[in-house]
Amino acid sequence: MEFLFDPSIWAGLLTLVVLEIVLGIDNLVFIAILADKLPPKQRDKARLIGLSLALVMRLGLLSLISWMVTLTRPLFSVGDFSFSGRDLILLLGGLFLLFKATMELHERLENRPHEQSGNRSYASFWAVVTQIVVLDAVFSLDAVITAVGMVNHLPVMMTAVVIAMGVMLLASKPLTNFVNAHPTVVVLCLSFLLMIGLSLVAEGFGFHIPKGYLYAAIGFSILIELFNQIARRNFMRHQAHRPMRERTAEAILRLMGGRQRAAQPATSEESPLAVAMPQEAFKDEERYMINGVLTLASRSIRSIMTPRGEISWVDAERPLDEIRIQLLDTPHSLFPVCRGELDEIIGVVRAKELLVAIEHGMDVATFAASSPAIVIPETLDPINLLGVLRRAKGSFVIVSNEFGVVQGLITPLDVLEAIAGEFPDEDETPDIIADGDGWIVKGGTDLHSLQQLFDVNDLVDPQEDHASLAGLLIGQKGQLPLPGEVIDLPPLHFTILQATDYRVDLVRVTRDKPHEDEEEGQ
Repeated sequence: MEFLFDPSIWAGLLTLVVLEIVLGIDNLVFIAILADKLPPKQRDKARLIGLSLALVMRLGLLSLISWMVTLTRPLFSVGDFSFSGRDLILLLGGLFLLFKATMELHERLENRPHEQSGNRSYASFWAVVTQIVVLDAVFSLDAVITAVGMVNHLPVMMTAVVIAMGVMLLASKPLTNFVNAHPTVVVLCLSFLLMIGLSLVAEGFGFHIPKGYLYAAIGFSILIELFNQIARRNFMRHQAHRPMRERTAEAILRLMGGRQRAAQPATSEESPLAVAMPQEAFKDEERYMINGVLTLASRSIRSIMTPRGEISWVDAERPLDEIRIQLLDTPHSLFPVCRGELDEIIGVVRAKELLVAIEHGMDVATFAASSPAIVIPETLDPINLLGVLRRAKGSFVIVSNEFGVVQGLITPLDVLEAIAGEFPDEDETPDIIADGDGWIVKGGTDLHSLQQLFDVNDLVDPQEDHASLAGLLIGQKGQLPLPGEVIDLPPLHFTILQATDYRVDLVRVTRDKPHEDEEEGQ
C-alpha cells in the first residue's frame, strides 16, 4: 500500500482520468447517434447497458496488454536495437497514438464535424447495445494504450478507466456540451496524445523518458489553458455588457470589409464568416448606407436635423406680395409659418396651397393655423423619430429645446441623408466638396457623415454636446479658431478657411497618406 502515498501515482491517476474522459468524448458522440435509433424511453437504458459491458471489455483488454508489455525477452534485433514483445507493443501503440492524434487534430483544425445519419427508423434494442459494445471496443484502443503509456501499475490503470467510465455515464450530455463549447481543450488533450505516443515510440527503441517530465509538461499546459479559459470568459463577460446593437453593428461592419476592418485589432472571437467574406463583397456606396443604418440609432436628433440658421420660414406679418415672391424664389415645397419670429410657429403649409390661398385673399396666419406643426424635443431617440415622421404624412417636424426655442426641423429627406449621404437642394451647395488631395467642408457638416466618409471612428464622442464639424473644432481649440489655424486630429488635419466672430464657415480637411502609398511613391 506504500505506492498509494507516492505523489506521482496520484498525478498519473488524475491525468489519466482526464485523458480517458476526453478520449471517450468521440465514443459518446457515436453512441448518442446509435441510441437515437431507439425509442426515446429506451435510449438511456441502452446507453447504460452498452457502456457497462464495454467497461468489462475495456478492463479485460487493459489486463491483456498490461501483461504483454511485461514480456521483456528480446525476440529479434535490427542493427543496434533489440526488440522484445513489450517493445513491439509500445512501438505499435505509440505509432497508433501518433496516427490517431494526428488524424483527430487534422479533423479538428479542418473543422469537419461528425455527420449524423438521417435515418430516424427505430432499431432493435439488443442490436443497438451490441453495436455500442463493439464500437466502444474499437474506439477504446487509444485509451487503453494511453493508460499503458502513462502509468506502470495495473490497479491505477483500471481505477482510472472505471472512474472515467463512471463520469461518462453520469455526465455524458454535459461533457459533450463542454467539449463543443471549448474546442481548445480537445486540441490540448490531442497534443498530449502526441507527446505520449512519442514517448511510447522512444521506449520501444529503448530510450526511457521519465514520467515526471510528461506530468510536468501536461500540468504546465493545463495551467496555461486554465488562464486561457479565464481570459476568454472575462472577454465574453465584457462583451455581454456592451449593447447588443453595438456588437451587431460591429460584426456587420467587419463583414463589409474595407479600411475600417483593417484598422481594428483582430480578435480570436471574430466570426469565421467575417474572415471568409471577401472585402469586395460590398461596394463603397453599400458600405456607406449600411453603416448609416447601423449608426442611426446611436445618433442625436441634432446630427440629423436642418439647423435653425438654415430654415426658410414665412413671416405671416409681412406683406402678401413679399410672401408671394419668397415662395416663388425658393425651391422648398413646405414652409413653417411664424408670427414675427421663428419661435412663434403658427403652422406648416405647402407652398402651392399657400399661393392659392393668397390669390383668394385669405389671411396667411388663419390658413396656416389649420395645419399645426408637430414639435418634438431635441432629446428624442432617432428610432422613435421615424414613427413621428410617419404621422406627419410627408410634412416635417420641428425640433425644440426645453425652453421652447426652435433648434431646427427634420424632414424624411434628412433621415435619408443621414443614411445615404447628402442630397443638396437647388439653392444649396454640397457640404463636402473634393478638392485635390483634400476636401472643402462646411462648418455645419454633420460629424457622422464625416466619420463615414473618412472611415474613422473617433470624431463622434457621445459624451460631448457638439454634432457638427464647427462644434468639434471649437471644442478642440477651446475658443473660436481663426482663419489659417490648423487643428490636427490624426490622421485628419483641419485648416480653417473662413470664420467669423460667431461661427466657423469653411474648413479644408486633409488626411495622412497610408504607409503603402508612401512606400510606392519612394
